[in-house]
Amino acid sequence: MGKRFGLIGHPVAHSMSPQMHNDAFKDWQIDADYVALDVEAGDLEEVTEKIRNGEIDGVNVTIPHKVAIMNFLDGIDREAERIGAVNTIVRHDGKLVGYNTDGAGYMQSIEPYLPSNVKDMNILLIGAGGAARAVCASFLGAGVSSLVVANRTKEKADTLLNLISTNQDQTNAMTLSEAENGLEKFDLIVNTTSVGMSPYTEQMPISLRKLKDKAIVSDLIYNPLETAFLKEAAERGATTVNGVGMFVNQGALSFEYWTGIKPDRKRMTNIVLKTLGG
Repeated sequence: MGKRFGLIGHPVAHSMSPQMHNDAFKDWQIDADYVALDVEAGDLEEVTEKIRNGEIDGVNVTIPHKVAIMNFLDGIDREAERIGAVNTIVRHDGKLVGYNTDGAGYMQSIEPYLPSNVKDMNILLIGAGGAARAVCASFLGAGVSSLVVANRTKEKADTLLNLISTNQDQTNAMTLSEAENGLEKFDLIVNTTSVGMSPYTEQMPISLRKLKDKAIVSDLIYNPLETAFLKEAAERGATTVNGVGMFVNQGALSFEYWTGIKPDRKRMTNIVLKTLGG
């Protein structure tokens, strides 16, 4: 009997993780399958016990369980602890350890577009949810000296920074309107929210009216491949980066944790693009 992996979240039917991981198992001739498991909050403990006893060999964790799942694990990796969320669970000798590959996956996707000295960049993160936590922690870990988190409610942005940042001089919280009014200051703008995701593809998280010339604009959304946010940014001369790279990289890192094998990321990317019709 082969191994079983999966994604736990609610809802999960839209996820492309099964296609991506199952193709990677096939590519490496690994007897395993990956399924999407729609799990409600009250069933988290039961699912973690299934992983602990070997009914499930490992999982990814998505919204809304990335924080709550930590209560049922035996250990948390340092990076996941710093982010305050888990997206990957691995069983080691009957013990469940939580990891977070979101931040590293994002950095691997954006690094080809960044200048050599990322520390001097002025960065704006839009949103203050779980994805923003991971991206924020990764940039601060890279030594970025100026990072702003903008959110509809500034208090939530302040809360995120208080959890992640140990140096208040390098970070700041703003409302979305404040960020819009000072947009020309930012070299890199990252949308970590779901605003603009299919089917609400005409929505934008903020106005780009004051976008800096030759800025980099990144959107964690990958469906659609080009959000209205990225389309307008490109029309204004910005370099744009969609969310496919982060999705593939975080999945590839999870695959490595489970199998010890580095999957073919180009192949994984092609699977995602084919599924999206790109």
